[in-house]
Order: sequence, then C-alpha cells, then structure tokens
Amino acid sequence: MAESPSAVSGILFVVSAPSGAGKTSLVRALLEVEQGLKLSVSYTTRAPRPGEVDGEHYHFVAGATFEAMIADGAFVEYARVFDNAYGTAEPALREVLQRGDDLVLEIDWQGARQVRERFADAVSIFVAPPSLAALEQRLQGRGQDSDAVIAGRMAKARDELSHLDEYQYLVVNDDFDVALAELRAIVAAERLRRPRQVARYQRALAEMLGPQGVEA
Repeated sequence: MAESPSAVSGILFVVSAPSGAGKTSLVRALLEVEQGLKLSVSYTTRAPRPGEVDGEHYHFVAGATFEAMIADGAFVEYARVFDNAYGTAEPALREVLQRGDDLVLEIDWQGARQVRERFADAVSIFVAPPSLAALEQRLQGRGQDSDAVIAGRMAKARDELSHLDEYQYLVVNDDFDVALAELRAIVAAERLRRPRQVARYQRALAEMLGPQGVEA
C-alpha cells in the first residue's frame, strides 16, 4: 500500500539518469550543501571496488543473503544487472524518513516505478545530458570502457531517456553549477509545500489562527 503524504515526515527524492549524465556527482555535491539530506545505501552482491566502504557506498552481501532478503520482502525495489544484484531495503528507507530526515535514492527508471508504488509522495527527478553527443563524449572521456561497452551504454541511454515523462522534474546537466542549483531549488520547493510547513509550524500557526487552526 502506498504511503499518504502525512504518514511520512521526511521527503524521499528519487533520482534517475543515463550513465554518464552526471547524476552521482550532482547528488554527491547536493549532499554536501543541503542539511538534513541523506543518501540511501543500497544492497549489492558485487564485490567492493577499490576505495568503496561497506555501509557507506553499498551494503555488500553474499548472493544467498540477498535472495533471503527477497524472499522476506525486504526490498522496495531490486534488479539483477549481469551477474550482480542490487536492491533498496524498505525498512531502512522508512526508518530514515520517520526520523524526519530527507533521503535521496539513486535508481533507474524501473526501480523508480517500484518505489512510487510504495511511496506515492516520492519526488522523482530525471537528470539528462544536454545531448547524446555530449553524453558519448563524457563516456569516452572517462577512459574506463571499451567502444563496445560505450555503444551499449548509449543504446541503454536512449531507452532511459524515453521514460523521462514519468518523472516530476527534469534537470539537464549542461553546466554542472546550474544543474546543482536546480536540484537545490527542487529540494527547497518540496520542503516548502504547505502540508509540510503546516506540520513543521503547527504550534505557531495554531496560536496565530486560534482554535480552528489550519488544515494540512
């Protein structure tokens, strides 16, 4: 069952983008400048990469543990990518949101669909590149992938872009600083929505408005 907006204190921001669009860098920068905003840490069966810390970048678990979590209904969304699996634990999401903290969840469009089914008030943001040519240039500039892998990522990017109409907000990452400012504006706007402000300032509003108060 989807949560009603009044049932969850924090805001869940769901951010999706094609590989190379700059989503991860933007979210990392956003977390550095916005207080009360945390990053959801997913579970994965893949091995840690150099520099990755368990519990910070991912919760690294064995395949059997991951399958047991699926059987227990622990994931709000999960996906299998090649030989690895990735998933978002629902209890962890709810715990953070119920504390009143806002949370950022980086997932693809398929995962975003699953999350919206359980969290109807989730705020969805799609980060797009300024053009496919720019995206391909960024992927080549990484120097991490072969031409065949880049071609595969480009094909997947076209499919991902076809789902941007499922999102509430669109940020085009042409200029990083501008895109970051737009993300911050979205966070600010969502935090200022009347129901959330009424809940936050309920006592002061009751004093100003008298017994009738104000409806959330």
